[in-house]
Amino acid sequence: MFTLRLARPLGVLLSALLLTPTLWAKPATDPGLKSGSALVMDARSGAVLYQKNPTQARPIASLTKLMTALVVLDAKQDLNQLLTIDENDRDRVKSTHSRVRMGTKVSRRDALHLALMSSENRMASALARHYPGGRTAFVRAMNNKARQLGMFNTHFYDSTGLSTRNVATARDLAKLVTAAYRQPLIRQFTQDESEEMRFAKPAYSLMFNNTNPLVKNGDWDVRLSKTGYTNEAGRCLVMRAKPDTREITIVLLNAQGKLTPVGDANRIRKWLKGQS
Repeated sequence: MFTLRLARPLGVLLSALLLTPTLWAKPATDPGLKSGSALVMDARSGAVLYQKNPTQARPIASLTKLMTALVVLDAKQDLNQLLTIDENDRDRVKSTHSRVRMGTKVSRRDALHLALMSSENRMASALARHYPGGRTAFVRAMNNKARQLGMFNTHFYDSTGLSTRNVATARDLAKLVTAAYRQPLIRQFTQDESEEMRFAKPAYSLMFNNTNPLVKNGDWDVRLSKTGYTNEAGRCLVMRAKPDTREITIVLLNAQGKLTPVGDANRIRKWLKGQS
């Protein structure tokens, strides 16, 4: 009798345990990102997998240079034409340092390469100056391109990203990454880990590195990326990569720590594994 009485509640308890989801096996519903705004998208389908403050317009710093590259390539100017770096390309907004000397002559292709891979501000400035109609026409073309891409909460005021008035939302930047990915040269230049650039006039050479450390990590299989930083924008990163079986687009804005974008990217990767 005692055995039967005991068996019934035990059976009920076991059934309840079997029917109840194991809390520790359930994947986290939020990756716990530190960035102020974020968006994770399936790069193939366009499905949004995660978003945080996706429609808040924020300063985007050097993420701007992806749009700079699109405008340069749309203009179909001679990529071998030599551009001259002069005093007009000196940063008088943030007083950032550049190793590129005044008077340096550089091909439009190499200027584009360094603007994308190493976020070289003087190169991005020179690209805009040597555009038909100069900087004013270049910035107008940047904003027109943004409208064409459906980036309606994005505004550009310069080609470098040094202006705090260059703003966009995470959702808009996902559209920019998709458009930039269609350009083989942008993909190539943003994937390069480093490059020794030889300048002929004057004759000197410099080694430049990619500003995104994840391009050196083969596990990430980075296919396009761009970083950005100013005090106002914080640390920013956009990236299209295939860290596992799924190709994804990541947008991270307004991260406060130097390594926070990389940390958030790894948190996203871990979170996606938990969802599969």
